[in-house]
Amino acid sequence: MKTFIKHILPAALLLLMGMTSCTKDLDVTPIDPNYVEPSAWQLYNKCFATMATAGNGAADDDSDVDGIDGGTSGYYRQMWNEQELTTDEVYCAWGDEGISGFCYNTYDASHPMLRGFYYRLYVAITFCNQYIAQYGDYDPQMTAEIRFLRAYHYYHLVDGWGNVPLVTAITSEKPTQASRAEVYSFIESELLDVENQLAAPKAKKSTDEGYGRPDRAAAWLLLARLYLNAEVYTGTAQWAKAAQYAQQVMSSNYELNTTGVGKWSAYRMLFMGDNGETNAAKEFIFPLLQDGKRTTSWGCSLYLIAAPWKSDLMFEHPTDPTQTNGTTAGWQGHRARPELVAKFFPNGDAPIGLRGIEMTEAAGDDRALFNSVDRTLSIDEVSVFENGFGYVKFVNFKTDGSAGHDQEKPDMDVPLMRKAEAYLIYAEATARQGGGNATSEGINALNTLRQRANASAKSSFTLNEICDEWSREFFAEGLRRTTLIRFNKYGGTTDYQWQWKGGSHDGRDFAATRNLFPIPTTDLVANSNLTQNPGY
Repeated sequence: MKTFIKHILPAALLLLMGMTSCTKDLDVTPIDPNYVEPSAWQLYNKCFATMATAGNGAADDDSDVDGIDGGTSGYYRQMWNEQELTTDEVYCAWGDEGISGFCYNTYDASHPMLRGFYYRLYVAITFCNQYIAQYGDYDPQMTAEIRFLRAYHYYHLVDGWGNVPLVTAITSEKPTQASRAEVYSFIESELLDVENQLAAPKAKKSTDEGYGRPDRAAAWLLLARLYLNAEVYTGTAQWAKAAQYAQQVMSSNYELNTTGVGKWSAYRMLFMGDNGETNAAKEFIFPLLQDGKRTTSWGCSLYLIAAPWKSDLMFEHPTDPTQTNGTTAGWQGHRARPELVAKFFPNGDAPIGLRGIEMTEAAGDDRALFNSVDRTLSIDEVSVFENGFGYVKFVNFKTDGSAGHDQEKPDMDVPLMRKAEAYLIYAEATARQGGGNATSEGINALNTLRQRANASAKSSFTLNEICDEWSREFFAEGLRRTTLIRFNKYGGTTDYQWQWKGGSHDGRDFAATRNLFPIPTTDLVANSNLTQNPGY
């Protein structure tokens, strides 16, 4: 049931790790004299909750990671920042420490947000290790789910940092640094080992048992992601395996949402306040559950909804032009970079003065969710929010037209993994196997997504066009940096620039070493077993 995570764990848990070292003395002795040993279900819930909220406090004021503001330290928010602000999709106007380092690709080993996400991942891994150590024999399916979560965390570490400590047990020893290939192999073996212990794949809504819990389809999709990036991570491509596991997800019980409700398109329903209650939920293979009253966070769905919004400028209810995004929050930060808009308007004819529902009609694609009212396309003045189109993909409206049941905090669940990803993985993997152009089956997979978005079908796709299709389907969903690296369009000498790439208005190449993030200086100081990534 949806409530398994929406009631946040009240008990204090051990190892609320500070900013000294994610590898520092992982002993099991509680420091708090009032510490109460958590039950299996409490600790199990905490392993999920640390991905959806910053800590045990209702408003992120009790973060699991010390040394970084609770509101900005959330798992999803930091993952999203490193995947989106560093790319051709999103620019942020804020002057927060670390934001410009992302936007200009100038992050270093002291970058506060990268450090925060790195530690957040190891805190999450520690909770998983604690559950496995204390309650590994409690319930086979629950243990398999926690092992899946741990593999998911290590996926982000191997993707972002490469050679990292591989910690699978509670220990007082400072771990050594595993190679990227070793971490890759661990993730692969874990997912293959737990696959049959997870529940059978089944599309679910929030009222169904198991909603929000990973099942076999989640393991298959994470394996497909891992294999799709295997050449980057290990030097050896695994296109056939990526296609195989993507196809298993495509053939599973999960469903693409293809039917809209009223003025809301089928695609837009994926990112609304009742997306867990409509048929949109049946596309979600692994969502982060949110509730405006019981699961409040500055770093999950509220971040997605509020950060790109200005409340007196962007009005996005399709029938009531006085309503904004279904909340009272408008943080005036994120804007679409012009290269993202160009994915939908390749002829440079993106119109000015349109709301989202009008923009999708102009683009002939329901995914072109931009607002250009009183906006410029180009981001010339980076601190001026109106420079750059607004994107309005995420709202807290429900399909009946009402807003969520809290004025500020949204109910929109965050789809960490959805079935549409398998279609793109399958099309890309088979195209790479076949010499660079989509196969007939891959074309069908891509056109299935385009048809859902009411975009015209295409008869062929090159790899570059598949890269663009990734952006059209998944922009601002936390996949873009990994995608650009895989297509050789990120660090190093590339054929692709975007506005403010490398800190230049027109974009410029930056070193290929930035395809990996730096190990935080604080961790290098605390653990002499670690070696910094090249270039930092």
